[in-house]
Amino acid sequence: MLEEVERWLSTRSWSVTDRPLHQILAAKQRTGQSVSVVLPALNEEETVGDIVAIIRHDLMQQVPLVDEIVVVDSGSTDRTSEVAAAAGARVVHRDDILPRIPTVPGKGEVLWRSLLVTSGDIVCFIDADLKEFSSDFVSGIVGPLLTDPGVDLVKAMYDRPLAGAAGQGGRVTELMARPLLNMHWPQLAGFVQPLGGEYAARRSLLEQLPFPVGYGVELGMLVDALHLVGLDALAQVDVGVRIHRHQDGQALGRMSAAIYRTAQLRLARGHLIRPSLTQFERGEDGFEPRTFSVDTEERPPMAEIAEYASRKAA
Repeated sequence: MLEEVERWLSTRSWSVTDRPLHQILAAKQRTGQSVSVVLPALNEEETVGDIVAIIRHDLMQQVPLVDEIVVVDSGSTDRTSEVAAAAGARVVHRDDILPRIPTVPGKGEVLWRSLLVTSGDIVCFIDADLKEFSSDFVSGIVGPLLTDPGVDLVKAMYDRPLAGAAGQGGRVTELMARPLLNMHWPQLAGFVQPLGGEYAARRSLLEQLPFPVGYGVELGMLVDALHLVGLDALAQVDVGVRIHRHQDGQALGRMSAAIYRTAQLRLARGHLIRPSLTQFERGEDGFEPRTFSVDTEERPPMAEIAEYASRKAA
């Protein structure tokens, strides 16, 4: 297995500099494929506008790489929608997509629904909390999909500094996701950022995948894609450094629980005995328990949704 991972690293791990923009654009023109960029957003007014503006300027106005930018607002209480729209994105509210199915909180829920309001042959997901954003994040992960028909999903890899220290970000990756992948899906051990929120994939793959509604969506998608299309259809591209807002330890604990649950379902297709997580906070009378539910729902492959099938038929 180690030999297979090493082979994959040498043939499916690239740098953003390996594919110059003119090469990517020529491939897009030759193949006629369209590209949608989706930003799932919840209270990201401080960063979402800059990300949208940079993508529009660099990859829509300067060169015609991206065909649409869609911000899916997941119930923000700040000015996320107004800022995103002012920067040039089409803003869609989560609850307005597929209204016959009640929404549930979670990032995966938003990504799943975004397939119904985008049209690109290639869909690129970018987190909306990135700082010092570069359009290389988009062109880097879209490039292999446009130039190599054998690639179906591409994840960004990058350094993740924490409090000024290089390589200290991605705590849930190192403490939860990487051990799980190495033990249970060792073919995926070569992914530097398996939980990263920046990745692109062919619509033809995404519409066949179930989507965990919460934080488990990235791990679930990677594992399911491996089984569906195989390791050589997966790739990663080095885009430099990712700077974003870091969450506190308890939020990371909830994220880890959701990721573990996603892995457990894929290992056994069983059910958690206790789909909840209890954490502790110090109160006036000592440590007080706080119990949070762990995501227990997944959305089916979008290809099974009647509204999506009718849209494709039209």
